[in-house]
Amino acid sequence: MPNKKKQILKGLYKNYIKGTKEKAPVISKTVFFCYLTRAVTEVLQEQKPDLQESKVYINTKALKHCYDRKPAEEFDFLIDNLNQIITYPDKIYKNRNPKRGDFCFVKNLKGDKYFCSLEFVSEQKKMLFVTSFRLRKESYLKNYKLLWSWKDGAPSS
Repeated sequence: MPNKKKQILKGLYKNYIKGTKEKAPVISKTVFFCYLTRAVTEVLQEQKPDLQESKVYINTKALKHCYDRKPAEEFDFLIDNLNQIITYPDKIYKNRNPKRGDFCFVKNLKGDKYFCSLEFVSEQKKMLFVTSFRLRKESYLKNYKLLWSWKDGAPSS
């Protein structure tokens, strides 16, 4: 992950989350995190035509959710690699109802698959990070609709 992206997450963690008790409230702070690639943006715009920019934002509440729910090694890995999962997904799925978020990005990293949910915020016409975690069972994705996958170096839908 580019150092700047890692520093954004580490800064949010250090300033707002570190040392908080589980489910304790945190100050709500939303910041720009990264850009989506043109190919990924086009896939999302097919589903959400109102999406006008390729920026993804992250807030302290979503990061706190990951901190509370994930093992420390998994949370640390996400801090270091979330930019890769969002910017260069291997697959994009439509999220299922009633789960929060509109799109699920899946990326293979270091022998494991990682899942990241993003939500389209229609009032602001932007993408917001919801959650991310390591997929422990391949069957988790069986009822998700595949929207796009990266195969042999070329996008396909």
